[in-house]
Amino acid sequence: MNVRSFWAGILLLGILALTNSCTEKVPEISFRVNETEKNVEVLIGERMFTAYIYPPSIKKPVLWPVVTVGGNVVTRGFPLDPRAGERVDHPHHVGIWMNYGNVNGYDFWNNSDAIPVENRGGYGTIYQQSIEKAEGGKGRGTLVVTANWTAPTDTVLLTEKTTMVFSASKNVRVIDRKTELTACVDTVKFTDNKEGLFAIRVARQLEIPSDKPAEMTDAHGVITKVEQMDNTGITGNYHSSEGVDGEKVWGSRARWMKLSGTINNEKISVVMIDHPDNMDYPTFWHARGYGLFAANPLGKAVFTNGAENLNYMLLKGQTAVFRYRLVIASDDLTDEAINTMADEFANMKE
Repeated sequence: MNVRSFWAGILLLGILALTNSCTEKVPEISFRVNETEKNVEVLIGERMFTAYIYPPSIKKPVLWPVVTVGGNVVTRGFPLDPRAGERVDHPHHVGIWMNYGNVNGYDFWNNSDAIPVENRGGYGTIYQQSIEKAEGGKGRGTLVVTANWTAPTDTVLLTEKTTMVFSASKNVRVIDRKTELTACVDTVKFTDNKEGLFAIRVARQLEIPSDKPAEMTDAHGVITKVEQMDNTGITGNYHSSEGVDGEKVWGSRARWMKLSGTINNEKISVVMIDHPDNMDYPTFWHARGYGLFAANPLGKAVFTNGAENLNYMLLKGQTAVFRYRLVIASDDLTDEAINTMADEFANMKE
């Protein structure tokens, strides 16, 4: 090969490499709506990323399960599909959800089929109403749903309109959620409470290692009390935008929170990002080592040990808007990368 041919070949390889990097295939996002089965599957390419489900047993619509690019499930299976070695506490912690522990005195957060019938008078339920939009596209898809926050007396306290925009790149999945809550009665009071607001319950592998006793499931779904936890493969840790780590993040304020760990050798980051238009920004975090991860701007009295309170209220016809970004990345994202995502989200107004 002569010199001219050699350098021509190198130039061609460079052009091909540049072309491939600039034309990275953007995945198609689509929706499979099945109102009979009470679910909407969210597909990225041919694979399910998550599903919007609303079976009556869990008393609220949720996104469940949530699957990474590498095919690992980041959400807990219990109580819908228990997996061996999982905790079986808090049966109301299912997938990704939004609700609250005290709305006009009713507990929406803790409601589930596990509540005895005779005690259900104190619990509220969020009933799915309609799928307004399920529109896919290249790298982006939009799902719009409506629901009613209903007291056990069948009085609708709040109507909900939620827009979820799903986006995808090579190793990152993003859910941007905007929820509009409109009061349907004279006054809707969100009394300060730690149980809220936007949350995910993660898989066992993403919990923080613990030596405390717990009730776990075995491979057959049998519940066993475990005095000494097996922390093999348990790799989770929290890290906030303010540099707070581990269990200490509970009750702290931050514009974003990362939960990172490894499942089946896949590095994973689950990042929740607050929006500056949300009330009482930056939010407090109701994030626990056992896998509950939640942003709660409404629980000020709890998180300040009573030094301050909010007790947010809506009058009939008024609307509160909450916006959050949830990132599921197949990588241990750096602070710089997350700050870029947070800045981008902060500049999004619609």
